[in-house]
Order: sequence, then C-alpha cells, then structure tokens
Amino acid sequence: MDEQAPPHGSYWLHSAPPGEPAPPPQGPLTVDVAVVGAGVAGLSTAWELARRGRSVAVLEADRVAAGVTGHTTAKLSALHTLVYDRLRRTRGAEGARLYARSQTEAVRHAANTAQELGVDCEWEDTAAYTYAEDPARTDALKAEAEAAREAGLPAEFVTGTELPFPVAGAVRVTGQAQFHPRKYLLAVADGIRRLGGTLYENTRVTGLREGDPCVLTARSPAGETEVTARDVAIATHYPVFDRALLFTRLSPRRELVLAAPLDADRAPRGMYITPERNTRSLRTAPLDDGRRLLVVTGEHFTPGAGGDVEERFARLAGWAGEHFGDLTFTHRWATQDNESTDSVPLVGPFHPGSDHVFVATGFGGWGLSGGIMAGRLLSERITGGSSPWDDLYDPRRIASVVREGATFVKQQAEVAAHFVGDRLPSTDGVSVDRIAPGDGAVVRVGGKRCAVHRDADGQLHALSARCTHLGCLVAFNRAEQAWECPCHGSRFDVRGQVVQGPATEPLEPREL
Repeated sequence: MDEQAPPHGSYWLHSAPPGEPAPPPQGPLTVDVAVVGAGVAGLSTAWELARRGRSVAVLEADRVAAGVTGHTTAKLSALHTLVYDRLRRTRGAEGARLYARSQTEAVRHAANTAQELGVDCEWEDTAAYTYAEDPARTDALKAEAEAAREAGLPAEFVTGTELPFPVAGAVRVTGQAQFHPRKYLLAVADGIRRLGGTLYENTRVTGLREGDPCVLTARSPAGETEVTARDVAIATHYPVFDRALLFTRLSPRRELVLAAPLDADRAPRGMYITPERNTRSLRTAPLDDGRRLLVVTGEHFTPGAGGDVEERFARLAGWAGEHFGDLTFTHRWATQDNESTDSVPLVGPFHPGSDHVFVATGFGGWGLSGGIMAGRLLSERITGGSSPWDDLYDPRRIASVVREGATFVKQQAEVAAHFVGDRLPSTDGVSVDRIAPGDGAVVRVGGKRCAVHRDADGQLHALSARCTHLGCLVAFNRAEQAWECPCHGSRFDVRGQVVQGPATEPLEPREL
C-alpha cells in the first residue's frame, strides 16, 4: 500500500466534466415548482416535473450533483444490506413488497433515463451481495434472502462469491447496476434545461413561507432574492427547515471511502457490502487504461464524534490491502447519510398541514435508488396523482415510529446528551497553545467556547463553537479539515462556512 495519503476528493467529481454553469438568480423568480437541492433526489424530481410540463427552478447551495450524491459509492440496487427481514417484521409482507417494487422500478427507470438522454455514464448491469465472514451470521443472511425473495426480488443465499477471500454466506440479487452518478446527473440537468427548467448554483435557501403560493428566501453572491412557487420540494439530504421536527427521526452517519486502480483480472464482479467490521462495502469502476478502480467504503461514525478519522482511514486502507494486495490509493473522500428511525425513507408531504411543501430524506445510505424513487413519487403527488407506495414512505406516518420506539429513544438520548453536556462547564483542559498546525479544538476563551483551528502556517482562526442549527458544540475532523456537529450532522469548513446542513448560517467569527 502507498503510505502517502491521497488528497481528499471524490473520484466522481474529478472524473466528470464540470457541467454547464448555473449562476445564481439575478432577481425574483416565479415558477410552478421550486426544488431545493440539486442531488439525485432534487434533480430526479425536477426532471420528472419538467417532463410533465411544469416550470421548475432548482436551487442548489453549492454545485449541481457535487454534494452528497457526488460523494456516493454509486451502487444502484434494491438490496439494501439487511432491510427486508426487518421490514417483513415491522411493516408486514405487503410493506416489504412495496419497498422492493419501488426500489426495483427506480433502478429500471434510471436505465431508461440514461438511454433516453443518450449519456455514457459507465452503466454496468451486475449483481448485489450482502455477505458475512462470520458463520454466526448465516441465519440472518438466510432470513434476509427469504424475505427479499418473498418481497419479489430474485434473491438467493449463496456461499460462493468473486471476492478474493472466503465468506460464510451471502445474499445475492441479480439485475442491479452501478454507474457514474455525476455523469448521469449532469445529463439529467441538461435535460431539465432543454425542457425549460432552470438551475441555480451557489444559492442557499434560508427561509420558507408556506401558502398558496409558497415563497422561498434564497441567499447568493448576487444578494438575497425571493422565489415564488405553488409547490416546493425540499431535497437537501437533511431538511433545512425544522417545522416538521424531522430531525427527531433522523440520525446522521458518515462513512469513509478509498479508491485505488486494480488490474482487471483481480477485480471482483458485483457490488458487495457487509455490516461486519463497522461496515465494509466495495465495487469497481472502469478506467480508461483497461484497469478497474476499486472503491472501498466503511468505518461509519457520527459526524463530530468519530474520534481520530485518520486512524479510521488507515484501518480501511489496511483492510483493503489485506484482501487485495499492494494498492496505491488515488482518491479518498467521505459520504454522509441519514438513517430514519424505522429504516424507511421519508418522502411525501413535509408535515400534516402541508398542502404544497414536500420532502425527501432519510435514505439510509441508499440514496441513488431512493432519490430516483423519490423524484417519481413527488412528481406524482405534486401533479395530482398517486403512487402505490405513498403510504409506505409518507413522512407523517406514526405507527411505524411507535413500533421503532427504542431506536427513536436511543437516537434522541444521544442528541440530548450532547445538547445538555455541551452546556456544562468544560473539564478537558484544552488550551490554544496545545493546538498543533492543521488541527483544531474547542477551547474556552473569555468564558466562551470557541472553535479554534491552527492552519499549516501556524495562524489561529477562531469561530463560535455552537452549531447554528440548534446550538450543539461542534468538533474538529482533522482528516477532512472540518467542524462537525454530532447532533444533526451539520458541517462547516475552517472559515466557518456551511459545508453540509441542516445549518444554513455560518459559524460566527470570534476574537482570541
């Protein structure tokens, strides 16, 4: 393995064209539908609505397809680790069938869309596997294979795979796919434009006034503007508005990703994941020189509570080298997902009183199929139609939340521990003098907690240590040079600017 750590950056962003520029709006806008967020869920929603003749504006705080979707592992599958046996028990056989059908149709719809748009997005049909090395897990795998098969997937329990190490067993589902997500979504964005839709980058939505019509407030380098729309779709991964209290039903999770070229004859076919070893997931992608790119994911943790993230990268690299031999890693990045308390995404009306505001969130690490599914579901709802799985994904559902009460209580207890503990006097004794170049820490300065970072030149930069979302204390991720909130996953760069929501305001600067 190469001991020199590769620079941070997603392979999908580095290997795709920049895309057509999408400058911020220069004045007020009025459209049929405003979509907040230009990831897979937002662009899929806008694409479906534009095809139905609606005027659409997509508002993105950063760049199109460069956020969570631009940092995915790009598996497009209806096999979501070990979800079907759980769904069979918590949502019944019909709920499991609807989940499988909706996710399978999303995979097929993506294939049809890529063909319709004529985009070379490195599409490859392949099988998906959930595997285990520990024989004690084979019963769970067999139960999952049975539940997935009952739900309508071509699932089977197998003991052989193309992995270069033995497994105790695996669930295999054929007819799945992998692709280049950014190349696909840039083509979708161009398709939206051809149908009359508009996209705006560097445009952060900060306010929402519900009604008929709705009015969004958006901030960009060009200033603040208003967007008037009859309907609004919030597809920002983690909802940037709290009025629905969805943050009580979501738990953020961050995972690390490493990529290294591999000779094609050493590359296993298929997409693989195991819950063992704090998750290990892998797939390969084609390279121009005939080799394959091995993409390995794992080491999940709560943002702001991951400890030494460099050590986590080292563990992931060690595992990859142990199983695939000498590797030179060319890319490393991290992806972030939100788990819902009942393992089912929240897609539909934003809250019980919403007639014109909709949301898509909680994809639990499977945002590609989930986001495409969400785009189809929301476009149906917004245009007056319906979907067979409306009720399954409805964010207003209560019964499944009650059934998953233990998970709900555990998540909220962890948030409460941070929220209350952050307000107690600090006893860690960290001082500014002890912060090394490239590192950061929360320290008390003048009686106030400050997030202090020392750059490579030794200069100190101080910010408020309280997340601008709900006030939890942030923590520094040295490996990614970011301040992270452990409560709801907001992330900020070393200057305090928002990298990831739900926060919409930067950390305030502080004087040392």
